[in-house]
Amino acid sequence: MLSSLGVGAGTLVVDGTVGFGGHAEAILERTAPDGRLVGLDRDEVALEAARQRLVPFGDRVELVHASFRNLTDVLAERGSPPLDAVLLDLGVSSPQLDEPERGFRFGQSGESAEAVPLDMRMDASRGATAAELLAHASEPELVRWFQEYGELPGARRLARHIVETRETRPLRTAGDLLAVIEESRVGRGRKHNPATLVFQALRIATNDELGALSEGLAAARDALRPGGRLVVLSYHSLEDRMVKQFFRDEERGCDCPPRQPVCTCGRRPTLSRITRRPVRPSEEEIARNRRARSARLRVAERLAEGEADRAHATPARPR
Repeated sequence: MLSSLGVGAGTLVVDGTVGFGGHAEAILERTAPDGRLVGLDRDEVALEAARQRLVPFGDRVELVHASFRNLTDVLAERGSPPLDAVLLDLGVSSPQLDEPERGFRFGQSGESAEAVPLDMRMDASRGATAAELLAHASEPELVRWFQEYGELPGARRLARHIVETRETRPLRTAGDLLAVIEESRVGRGRKHNPATLVFQALRIATNDELGALSEGLAAARDALRPGGRLVVLSYHSLEDRMVKQFFRDEERGCDCPPRQPVCTCGRRPTLSRITRRPVRPSEEEIARNRRARSARLRVAERLAEGEADRAHATPARPR
């Protein structure tokens, strides 16, 4: 992953999901003695842990409580020059999953799901909890979340049962939601536990993760210098498809109708894909961290204006 960033001494990097500081530490070591890093995260607990871990790097690192969707504003406030690289490591971190009070999971061996609150917020200081969303979302909203974010068979049946149940039985804990999933009899015979799909969908909705990703990718693209790298690690198919499509669209530039012989839209390419296919973890990496098994890495490079003009000069072609 570090080699994909293409950074060295003196470079400026944004870690848009700094988490507990593991990637940031490796980047700062690689960019010594004078490279700098700006680390963003929505999770104040993670930021504090990263702050302690990165103390040895002094003023070479600055940590900011913010979502990467707000990268443009964060950099503008600091008068930052164009970036050499941006890293986005999406999803939930292992420490977040391992803290039952965060509500990202529905219980492990020996742990009661009744004791796990339906919170699921990346930023525990703001926004509605998952329980609050379940209490107020309309049936069509719930159907959309479970279908689009969880790809759950029986999404309509589950949404209808949630709406009926919450009238007399509030859904406040993981145990409450698990009971409704079981009663709805959804996702039977599927590869994935239906509860996993439901909890994934609810987490994505609670944190507007796909909206944040769409805005964050565009902000990262705009913040990079020519030749700068955008590296994205995703952990489920929805995220990976979004990143793949964004990279393709930015590499193509022109969005004129496929049969139109000459481009008239004026939209220029901004990125060149370094990875045509996602890079998957090795067996050794998976053995070290089982949660890495679903990781997909994609890399793109910011085009210089001249390169974009040359690409734009070619006729529109079927896609």
